[in-house]
Amino acid sequence: MLTNIRPRLPRAARQGFTLLEILVVLAIIGLLVGLAVKNVDKIFGDSQASIAKIFVNDSIKTSLVRYRIDLGDFPSTAEGLEALVTAPSGKADRWKGPYIEAKGGKLPSDPWGEPYGYRYPGTRNKGTYDVFSKGADKVEGEDDIGNW
Repeated sequence: MLTNIRPRLPRAARQGFTLLEILVVLAIIGLLVGLAVKNVDKIFGDSQASIAKIFVNDSIKTSLVRYRIDLGDFPSTAEGLEALVTAPSGKADRWKGPYIEAKGGKLPSDPWGEPYGYRYPGTRNKGTYDVFSKGADKVEGEDDIGNW
């Protein structure tokens, strides 16, 4: 009688993973995902402040300078940044805007969904303008992100 005898292969020669090996890998992946999720607010929180800083220091600057070239001065505090989107009353003949892209006629908001603040003449930048975001706390104060 012939029987089919299979030689036993050493463990290293067998293919596949054991259940224990798979569970260890899943546990390691779970720890890494947990660390990433825990720190994601820190990562994006820093980038939100950077986005606001770039807007108040660079992006809006070009629009305000173009406005000043065309109309002779920056918009007043009362006119605000809206003057970059729609012509202020009495200045429509010199206004060549819009000077900033406004989707749906609305100015861009800061990363926290609040409107950017604007003052001319500035309280922090004497002789020029202040543009600022109130930041994550949404309250005007010393922690604002501005062009000063």
